[in-house]
Amino acid sequence: MKFFFPDSQDYIDPSFDFATESRSSLRVRQRDDRYAHEEFSSPPFDGLLVSRAVVDSGRYTLAQKHRLMRVGLQKFFRLQMANLETMGDCGAFSYAREQVPPYSVGEIISFYDELGFDYGLSVDHVILGFNSTDESVDPEWRRRQEITLELANEFIRDHRHRGCAFVPIGVAQGWSPASYAFAVAELQKMGYTYIALGGMVPLKTPDILSCLEEVKKFRQSEIRLHLLGITRCEQVREFEKYGVASFDSTSPLRQAFKDLKDNYYTPNRTYSAIRVPQVQANPELSRRILAGKVHQGEAQRLERACLQSLSAYDTGSAYLEDVLRTLRSYECLFDEEHDRTEIYREVLVAKPWKACPCDICKRIGIHVIIFRGAERNRRRGFHNIFVFYQRLQKELSNGITPTSVSGAQQVECMTR
Repeated sequence: MKFFFPDSQDYIDPSFDFATESRSSLRVRQRDDRYAHEEFSSPPFDGLLVSRAVVDSGRYTLAQKHRLMRVGLQKFFRLQMANLETMGDCGAFSYAREQVPPYSVGEIISFYDELGFDYGLSVDHVILGFNSTDESVDPEWRRRQEITLELANEFIRDHRHRGCAFVPIGVAQGWSPASYAFAVAELQKMGYTYIALGGMVPLKTPDILSCLEEVKKFRQSEIRLHLLGITRCEQVREFEKYGVASFDSTSPLRQAFKDLKDNYYTPNRTYSAIRVPQVQANPELSRRILAGKVHQGEAQRLERACLQSLSAYDTGSAYLEDVLRTLRSYECLFDEEHDRTEIYREVLVAKPWKACPCDICKRIGIHVIIFRGAERNRRRGFHNIFVFYQRLQKELSNGITPTSVSGAQQVECMTR
C-alpha cells in the first residue's frame, strides 16, 4: 500500500540558524529550501499528491505557479533522484460550497498531462454528509454524485481520445455504503481500473469499513482503490483486504502545529511540543503587552531564557527543575489558564529526540520539540511523517497491529 503526501508548499530553509534565529540573506524561497523528500536519506512516503486548488491558492506565488507550469513536476519539486510517483487531483474540499466544480474536464486533463503526472483523478464534487441507512437522502447529495459520475465519464473518454500517458483515476462520491458501491460499479463500467473514494475524511473508522464492505460486493478483483485524505495506520491491513492500494493525508504534518498536545510522534506514542512563542508573534501576549498587563522587556527576557535553558538542558548543562520553572514563568505571561509543567516534564525526562533515528532529530536535537515558528514546526512535521511511514511499513510487512499513536492521529486533513 502506497502513501502519497499532499503538497501544500511545505519546505524548510537549510540556512536557518537556530541559535541566532537568522537565515542567509541570499536565500530564495522554494529554490533554496528543501522539501520533506529532500531532507531524509530516503523519502518518507511513496508519492506526492498535487492539487490544482492548492496551486491556484495563495500557497504558491505567481512566479512559483508559472515556473511549475513551465518546467513540470519533476524539475519543480526536484524529484529526479527521489523515485516518487505523482498524483494529481482537483481539491474538491476547496470548492465544496460551490454549485458546480470550477474546473472543466479538459482543463484538468491538460494540467495533468502537461505537468507530467503519473496518476490523475477525475473532476469531482464532494458530498458533505453521511447517512448509513440511506433514509431521507438530501437531493443535493444525489445531484453531486450525478455530477461526479458525469464528469468521470467525460474524463476517461477525453483521456482516451488524447492518448494521455497518466493513469486515470475515477472518483467515487457517496453518502452511504450503498451509494459508494453504486458509484464504484458505475466507474468500473466506464473502464476505470483505479478508483478513489472521496468525502470520507469526516467519517469514523467503522463507517469507512462498512463502505468498503459494501463496495467489495461490486468491486472487480483487478480494481485498485485509493482513500482520499485518510490516515488510519492501525487499519491498513484491513483496508488492504478490501483492495485499497493507496491513500493520502497531511495529518502527521498538521499535528505538529495544529494539535493541542499530540505534536511529536514516536513509534509507540506522541508527546506535546514545548511552547516558546515569539513575543511579537503571539496574539495573546501582544494584547497583554499593549494593555499594559505585561512588560515587553520582561517577556523578551523570559523568551530568551527559555530557549537558552532548553539548549543547555539538551547538552546536559542545565537542571530539569530550573528549565521547568523558566518555562512556567514565561507561560504565565501568554496563557494563565493552563499549566503544562507536568506535560513538559514528561517529554524532557524522556528526551525522545535523542533516540530518534531520523535526520531531523539528529540534526537539530531539542529544537524539534520546541513549538515556535515555521522552521521548527515544519521540521517536527517532517519528523512525524518519517515516524508514521516507518510504522506503516512495519505494519504492512509484519501484519502486526502496533500500538496506536493516539486518537488524535485520526484527525484527518481537509485540504482536498
